[in-house]
Amino acid sequence: MQTPAPIGIFDSGYGGLTVFREIRAKLPQYDYIYLGDNARAPYGPRDFDTIYHYTLECVRHLFDMGCQFVILACNTASAKALRTIQQQDLPTLAPDRRVLGVIRPTTEIVGKYTKTNHVGVLATRGTVVSRSYVIEIEKFFPAIKVFQQACPMWVPLVENNEHEGAGADYFVKKYLDELLAQSADIDTVVLGCTHYPLLEKKIRQYLPANVQLLSQGAIVANSLTDYLRRHPEIEAVCSKGGGVAYFTTESAEDFNLKAAIFLGHTVQSRHLAL
Repeated sequence: MQTPAPIGIFDSGYGGLTVFREIRAKLPQYDYIYLGDNARAPYGPRDFDTIYHYTLECVRHLFDMGCQFVILACNTASAKALRTIQQQDLPTLAPDRRVLGVIRPTTEIVGKYTKTNHVGVLATRGTVVSRSYVIEIEKFFPAIKVFQQACPMWVPLVENNEHEGAGADYFVKKYLDELLAQSADIDTVVLGCTHYPLLEKKIRQYLPANVQLLSQGAIVANSLTDYLRRHPEIEAVCSKGGGVAYFTTESAEDFNLKAAIFLGHTVQSRHLAL
């Protein structure tokens, strides 16, 4: 029996905080360690091998901190690294530990929302190129057609705290127009990047009223709750004290300032040297 330890939450930077915020609201009794690889962000434009090696390195650090269970709260890492880590690394590195991502929980339920079977995905270039949403949705709902749109300016807008300013409107409308131009029948849109919930208010302004918008945070939190219920052996190795520790590979001071944008409250992080 492994010693209970915090649940590890990994992201390439800050976006995973939107998922973590919902997870902690849903499951406040557990302990958590959040690790942001801010020094090497953004992951989106990087190639598959680089993202895989960066993600695995950070997962190893969370394992070294005692985590038995790690969530990749990053769409790019989930798209480009998760499967290889699960299939190639865990069997020899840590066969009793688990690493999960954020794409599958969304793709498992999207069919419950669309009536037209035309679904749009807004994501980083890396996630779009990986076609992870297309592949995963097809597994669960073969009849659904998926239309993808890369939104390269959205992450910089959020991380520079410009997502609520007038300058963000142009790029929000631009990418939404480009997505909706691909099909007039899109009735459901997935926010396929964990930064994008901070733009949700503006996205809704430019999205037709009949189009549903799915954000990952609550979906992943509900999926995690169900996963821990179905896997009591994993739940048993998750410590319960309600504590959180934040680590960043960049400046702790910078992380603290930007994390407050995502969480709505201040945090105290520590620097982790890779």
